[in-house]
Amino acid sequence: MLIHIDFESETPIYVQLRDQVVIGIANGSLDKGESLPSVRRMAADIGVHAHTVNKSYAMLRDEGYVVMDRRSGCHVRMEPQLPGEGFRTALEQKLLPLAAEAACHGQSAGDFGAMCAKILAELTELEGSS
Repeated sequence: MLIHIDFESETPIYVQLRDQVVIGIANGSLDKGESLPSVRRMAADIGVHAHTVNKSYAMLRDEGYVVMDRRSGCHVRMEPQLPGEGFRTALEQKLLPLAAEAACHGQSAGDFGAMCAKILAELTELEGSS
C-alpha cells in the first residue's frame, strides 16, 4: 500500500497517515492480519519523525483498526469491529462539519447522502475486487 502525505495540507500528518491506513483497510489494500511497517520504517519511508507515526498507530489501535504487540509489531485487526454507540457518535461528530459545509454550498440532504453512499460503495467495490 502506498501512503500519500501532503506536507502542505492543513491536516496534521499523523491524521493523514491514520486516514490512509483506514482507507487501505476499507478498500482491501490492507488485508486482515497484514503487518504494517515498524514505526521507524514507516517514518523513514514517508520522511517524518517516528513520534508522528507512533501517534497514528496509537490512534488506529485505540479506534480498533489495528492490534499492536511489542514482539510482532502492528497488524490490521483480524476480526471486524462491530459499530457500537461510541463509533456512531464519533462518526456523527466527524460528519457534522462536512454536512455543514455541504449545506453552506447549497447541497441538499439527498445530494449529501448520495455522495456518502457513492463513496462507501466505491470503497467496498474495491475491497471485493482485491
